[in-house]
Amino acid sequence: MSLLLRHPRTWLVLGWGLVLLVVVTGLMPGQSLPSTGVNDKLEHTFAYALLALWFAGIYPRTRYPVIALGLFGLGILVEVGQSVMHVGRQADLRDVLANTLGIATGLVLAWVWLGGWAQWVEARVDGWNQRVETRRRP
Repeated sequence: MSLLLRHPRTWLVLGWGLVLLVVVTGLMPGQSLPSTGVNDKLEHTFAYALLALWFAGIYPRTRYPVIALGLFGLGILVEVGQSVMHVGRQADLRDVLANTLGIATGLVLAWVWLGGWAQWVEARVDGWNQRVETRRRP
C-alpha cells in the first residue's frame, strides 16, 4: 500500500532502479569501482539512507519497519554475494553497520521531516502545470 500518489509506478520503478544500482555497485569487482575520494563506510551510509528515504517517501509510516527490514536484508545479501563471488571484494560487518546507520538515518529524517516527500513533489508539479496551462489559455 503506497501513499495516494498520481504516479506510484513511476516512483517504484525509480526506487527499484536505485536498489539495482546499489546491488550492481556492491557486487562489482573492486578494481572496477571509481574512486570517489569518500570513505567507503560513508558511501554505504549515504546509499542506504537514500534508499530508506526514497521508499519512505512513497509509503506510509506504517510501512517503515518493512522498509527497514527489507533494506537490512538487501545489505546482508550484497555482503554475502561479495564473499561468494571472489571478484576482489569481501564481506565486511562494518559495511552492514554503515548500511544500518544509513537506514536509520533515512527513516528518522522521513519520520520527522521528509516522509511523504513524493506527494509534495507531485503537488508542486501539479501546481506548476496548472500555472502553465492558465498562462497558455487566451
